Amino acid sequence: MMKSDRIFGLVVVLSALAYFAGAWQIQAGMMMDPLGQRAFPMLIAADGLICGIGILLRPDAEPEWPGARAWFAMGIALLALVAYAYSIVPLGFLIPTAIASAAIGYLIEPKAMQSVMMGIGLSVVLYVIFKYGLGLGLQPFPRALMG
Repeated sequence: MMKSDRIFGLVVVLSALAYFAGAWQIQAGMMMDPLGQRAFPMLIAADGLICGIGILLRPDAEPEWPGARAWFAMGIALLALVAYAYSIVPLGFLIPTAIASAAIGYLIEPKAMQSVMMGIGLSVVLYVIFKYGLGLGLQPFPRALMG
């Protein structure tokens, strides 16, 4: 079964290299932070490369693959994140973030009320951090509601 880990490690390494190549193509804009706009994507690519090399060099002798229920939950999480990416511009930050956070929270611990409260709380806290702490220009709600 070490073969599956090595294949996965190779995929991670190739993906990290492709991500690094994409990050290298980022053009510097008018407003730049001290590190430049490439720094964060390149850091992510480097982390992926290190992890991929680690998996290639030290594969697990007996990997345990998740069961069907876990694959289903990962698929739902992936759909929630794709829907989040497409809905954040038309619906603003708060509503899609609360829904995606609640959905993923429910997948982790299936307690509906706790997941909803966590989603709302996380949405508001992240909005405050991103908007006021980092100075990002986020719309809290759909533009139609904001006037």
